[in-house]
Amino acid sequence: MKIALGCDHGGLALKNAVKEYLIANGYEAVDFGTDSNASCDYPDFGIAAAEAVAGGTADFGIVVCTTGIGISIAANKVAGIRCALCSEPLSAKMTRLHNDANMLALGGAMIGVNLALEIVKVFLTTPFSGEEKHCRRIAKIAAAEKKYTK
Repeated sequence: MKIALGCDHGGLALKNAVKEYLIANGYEAVDFGTDSNASCDYPDFGIAAAEAVAGGTADFGIVVCTTGIGISIAANKVAGIRCALCSEPLSAKMTRLHNDANMLALGGAMIGVNLALEIVKVFLTTPFSGEEKHCRRIAKIAAAEKKYTK
């Protein structure tokens, strides 16, 4: 499974830990940066990772900034992306089960490495439920995306 990664300077350390975890567990990590602690703009890296997921060159994406908020907002601007900011494993499980989220956002200054890796594990191993009510809701989100995206 191929995972697109992206972060800004505030998420670099956590992204690198996630990348190591992914590789050690047999995932292919595609790193869209950053690779520096120098101040940079999270949309550049979050959108690049999201485009890989939306375009089908990656199965899922994981993005990190200081809080996870900005980079999740940026990723969600790419058509077809459902990026969820999660700070504990239950949210990661539920967003996969109910929302079929294809990207995960984490806050590099909000959670520690051990918790982040548990969230990643749950996110990547939880399948979408496929229940009709959840499919219907996701279809409504997709319709709104199509309506409001020019």
